[in-house]
Amino acid sequence: MSSEDQLSLFATSDAVEPVAPPQLDLIPTDAKIPIPPGTYPSLVELAQHCNQCQRCELGATRHHAVVGRGHPQAPIMIIGEAPGQNEDETGLPFVGKAGQLLDKILDSVKLDTDKDIYICNINKCRPPGNRTPTTDEVEACKPYLLEQIRLIDPKIILLTGATALKGLLGEKRAISKIRGTWLEWQGRLCMPIFHPAYLLRNQSREKGSPKWLMWQDIQEVRKKLDEIC
Repeated sequence: MSSEDQLSLFATSDAVEPVAPPQLDLIPTDAKIPIPPGTYPSLVELAQHCNQCQRCELGATRHHAVVGRGHPQAPIMIIGEAPGQNEDETGLPFVGKAGQLLDKILDSVKLDTDKDIYICNINKCRPPGNRTPTTDEVEACKPYLLEQIRLIDPKIILLTGATALKGLLGEKRAISKIRGTWLEWQGRLCMPIFHPAYLLRNQSREKGSPKWLMWQDIQEVRKKLDEIC
């Protein structure tokens, strides 16, 4: 019996075809190219792809992709909607007036943006005119976000605004209805909170106002982090 005949004895009819490796070089070129979990070994490689990404039309109009800022192993991740003009110009998320207010809110409960927090957005590129990202734009960019979550491995995720809430959790209820509520997603604690830009438009600090409610929510986040850690 020849060696080929001997090897054929071990062949099975249900042999599994080898799986082709992910097309890494093509990921930034087309939203149809999947980004499997574990694609990126670190945030550095992920950022490189984001900065050359053309998975949706926003890549053609951006100045900078806005990937994230904060500690790469932060226990709290804050996810917003998409960059604005200041963010598009600097390449950093939440650096305008809304971002400055967010930093003050975090500091009020002694959450350090350099140690405790990582901030990013559902979409990494600014939509023209600061419009809401389309469903296709969110879906094209969402795999990058999922990889960020995997790499950072936060204990708590704060979702600022309806787009972030719906984009990650598929939740369609209004922020005003479920803000401050703990939700579970893939073993992680998530809380919807008001977007700081919304707070800038509502200056009242009376009981029941958006700013008053945000103060209750951020204290609850601080308390939960202390319990976990």
